[in-house]
Amino acid sequence: MKKNMGSADRIIRVIIAAILVALYFMEVVTGTIGIILLVVAGIFLITSITGFCGLYPLFGIRTCPKESKNA
Repeated sequence: MKKNMGSADRIIRVIIAAILVALYFMEVVTGTIGIILLVVAGIFLITSITGFCGLYPLFGIRTCPKESKNA
């Protein structure tokens, strides 16, 4: 898997995941919706750590800057 997420995209996903987790533990969102948001937060964290989003290739999106061939 080649990285397809840039730094800004990864940081935004971590922030969104942290917000979703905080909303769940402060009991702002509960029940089934809360569990779904926790799963989404987990996916955001995993994709941020790996730098790869599986949906991006399907839609032709790449936020990671192209690697130079001289490096």
